[in-house]
Amino acid sequence: MMRSLFSGVSGLKTHQTRMDVIGNNIANVNTVAYKSSSMTFATLMSQTTQRASGANSTTGTGGVNPRQIGLGVKTSAINVNITGQGASQSTGNPFDIMITGQNFFIVNNGRENYFTRDGSFYVDGAGNLAMTSIGYNVMGWQVDEETGEIRKDTVSALRIMSSANRNYPPAATTDGYMSGIIDKHDPDVTSASGKVVSLQFFDALGYEYTAKFSFKQSDNDHVYSLELDRIIDSEGEDVMVEVDQDDPNSTTTPPAQIKVKVPLASLEGVWGDTRVVENANKLTFDSAKYRWNGNQLMRSEKDGSTVPVADLQAIRNGTPLSSTVDGEPVEISVQEQLDNIAAAYGMGGSTEEFLNQAINVTDPAATDVEPQYISIRQVIYQQGVTGLQNVATQFNDLSTLDSFLNGALETGTTNTYNIDARKFDGVTVEFDSTNGNLIGINGLSTQQTAKLLLDGIGEGNFADIEIDFSTITNVDNKGTSTIGATNGKDDEYSTGSGRRNGAMSGLSVQQNGMIYASYDNGMTKLLGQIATAKFANASGLEKLADNLYAATLNSGSFDGIGVDITAEGDYMSTGQLEMSNVDLASEFTEMITTQRGFQANSRIITVSDTLLEELTNLKR
Repeated sequence: MMRSLFSGVSGLKTHQTRMDVIGNNIANVNTVAYKSSSMTFATLMSQTTQRASGANSTTGTGGVNPRQIGLGVKTSAINVNITGQGASQSTGNPFDIMITGQNFFIVNNGRENYFTRDGSFYVDGAGNLAMTSIGYNVMGWQVDEETGEIRKDTVSALRIMSSANRNYPPAATTDGYMSGIIDKHDPDVTSASGKVVSLQFFDALGYEYTAKFSFKQSDNDHVYSLELDRIIDSEGEDVMVEVDQDDPNSTTTPPAQIKVKVPLASLEGVWGDTRVVENANKLTFDSAKYRWNGNQLMRSEKDGSTVPVADLQAIRNGTPLSSTVDGEPVEISVQEQLDNIAAAYGMGGSTEEFLNQAINVTDPAATDVEPQYISIRQVIYQQGVTGLQNVATQFNDLSTLDSFLNGALETGTTNTYNIDARKFDGVTVEFDSTNGNLIGINGLSTQQTAKLLLDGIGEGNFADIEIDFSTITNVDNKGTSTIGATNGKDDEYSTGSGRRNGAMSGLSVQQNGMIYASYDNGMTKLLGQIATAKFANASGLEKLADNLYAATLNSGSFDGIGVDITAEGDYMSTGQLEMSNVDLASEFTEMITTQRGFQANSRIITVSDTLLEELTNLKR
């Protein structure tokens, strides 16, 4: 009779334990990544009053089963449903991360590693990725500085907001490409200024510049000159560089050198070489308004007087011309003098184009020789003086520009001159007349790129830029050219595009745990990868406070390195948290059966007590 009392007591205790488990499950129904527990029972022990006996063939009696009286119940096991995936809860926070699968995040308190499914993280004041609740650092793999790839070594704290990661350094542009169509009927292409194409690029400090090129048609519809007109900074000002130049006031031989600033685009060798394309043209000298007086160009004023507006010697010396305009003394700069000369020959507003006009000065009696062209620029500046002197007799006298042009007078006129070609600094671009595809650069079928040579110029912040022309075509596009220039190579990553300095504008975590920073200069950077741990027996982990687990002898050990979560098809989701996997319906059902079991065991105790009472009542 005393046995039933103790059996009832054990039943009460075990059912109370089961209720504790159920109560804990329900209490954590909204705990992030909580894994529910369940309890199973086992018999405590049994008292054997008679052992089993076998059959006796001699006496003919059968065997007898053992007689055993159970002594109660005990807790067999408390199992954690650690592999049961909880539902997802959307939070919108990019550092709330949910694991789909059976892996665990690795966190560290500065001394040892723990494991959790709770992915509610944030970036702390030191820039470390940490648990929001208790500040333990999230562990992962770092980026190899040499390769830029993840180095899967011993896990360490992920410091994603270090000073090195807050900005993406600038880089100089090293590549560019042009693409699109050049239509030979495009009025821009056939105009004096040509079809302007702009290429934006960066120097090594991240400053932005724009190189302005122009495509101009020649007498051959499929050959174009490509010239560098200007290089301007982000404020629209021409980039100026210092160069050595003869001092116009020097009395020494050779002349002393001085430093002067000139536009970067005007430097020889920056873009191509001096080239010639055939381009027939006519210049008409306005003899009613202008006349030459030796080296000086004279202009008639409103009062009938004539004043000098250009002087070839002053231009060659790089000095302004002192003159009088409308009765007022003025200083006419070198550029203004050149503009005045261009205007006198009907090319006002197109001074550079005027200076590029060239005449074929090849000796008519010469055979099997390459044509020799002299440009107006060469005459004005006396460039290639030897060559000019060799043709001086053919063109009478080269003391003035007009006397040079007299050698190319149109038959029957006195002031209209035939122009044979254009001489320019740059490259020629040639297309196949049968299909419109690019033949090559500078007449070479093997060359489809050209370099803008900027390295070491000025303050030395530029890099040479190789420009690819391989995809441009020369086909009909209804009179409209679509040619354009882009920095970087024509590939998926725009290799060599250069960039300005970039400030971090966002962070993102990929499904494999890789953390990327995005910057406002369009770049991204790999900052590290969240590592995970996987155990042979995850149910063997020991539960700790704050949603943490610790490895035990029965769970399997952590090797200190971890695994890539995607190795077996698992993944991470950002902006989501894993909810508790507690099933309330199941818990309430278990609660009912536990309550009934507790009630039944309590009745055993009360009934056994009544029996004992009846026994004591036998003695009155």
